[in-house]
Amino acid sequence: MSTTKSSKRRAAASATAADADAKAVASDNAASSPEERRALHRELLHSMLLQRRFEERTAEMYAIGRIGGFCHLYIGQEAVSTGFISLLRPDDYVITTYRDHGQALARGMTPRAIMAELFGRVDGCVGGKGGSMHLFDKSLGFLGGHGIVGGHIPIAAGVGFAIKYRGGDQVIVCFMGEAAVNNGAFHEALNMAALWKLPCLFVIENNRYGMGTAVERASAINDIYKRGASYDMPREMVDGQDVFAVRDAAERAIARARTESTPTLLEIRTYRFMGHSMSDAVSGTYRTKEELEQYLKRDPISLLRARMEADGDLTEDDWNAMDDEIKAVVQDSIDFAENSPEPPLEALMQDVLVDTTSD
Repeated sequence: MSTTKSSKRRAAASATAADADAKAVASDNAASSPEERRALHRELLHSMLLQRRFEERTAEMYAIGRIGGFCHLYIGQEAVSTGFISLLRPDDYVITTYRDHGQALARGMTPRAIMAELFGRVDGCVGGKGGSMHLFDKSLGFLGGHGIVGGHIPIAAGVGFAIKYRGGDQVIVCFMGEAAVNNGAFHEALNMAALWKLPCLFVIENNRYGMGTAVERASAINDIYKRGASYDMPREMVDGQDVFAVRDAAERAIARARTESTPTLLEIRTYRFMGHSMSDAVSGTYRTKEELEQYLKRDPISLLRARMEADGDLTEDDWNAMDDEIKAVVQDSIDFAENSPEPPLEALMQDVLVDTTSD
């Protein structure tokens, strides 16, 4: 991509971000009292910081061989998971890709259950048999991380159909990367969701790169949200580094799904600060160090922290206390995982088949 195109894209993104900031601030301040606003902001900051510290330690554990297999970190994208999931009800559903640690934590899965799963231990959320890419918790409506790109999107449509069939008003949020939109399953699922008016929220986390391929090299349409027009579906582009912009868009989409059973396509523009996986270089191959540094200036956690400090809602002591508390929780999850036993050999033949019910 040429320097001119890159500059234009950044300028457009900045303008969009500014508009989103203004809308989000107005919505946030109008909707709550100072006390409620302060409590909400702390909750959002805590959620994002927990995801960040958890994954930083996950990277350490992977580097020393305590975690094996594939491992895809979510660092830089925390405003998407936190912003969206913070508005869901306990009986709603979430389904996502293999980059699933952040959404699992935002949904309420415990750091212990996730870290033990990453370690492949029996106290993991799926008994140590799923690993990083396949976190799952039925009690939370967290229907898994899925390793096949785009493979979970039709499942989301199926969940939406089940909700409507049973007469409920829950929603299903389907997170995906931008590379998934070039798969047939994406178009088939969106067509069915629009045709049958299913309460599905299709959330594209556009972090610019499908593995090492820039979106401009893979998609004929760079404004991916416009693909929703093919299915006459409400659609929107959102600044994914601003947790309030995400919440603002999520609130509208959730309301449509609950009251009208109308699906929505959201393109949330974000950026991963790490490589595609732990085996991928952070920069120097398909993206430059300079590009990474530009995006780091809009770290979603730093943006929220700065806003809270400017509003007088967060002091340095407050930040340090929250950070220390979260670091202790993450260390506890590592200690817990270390002490959890490995699955016995007979576990290989367990949970292969399951008797299904309609509850």
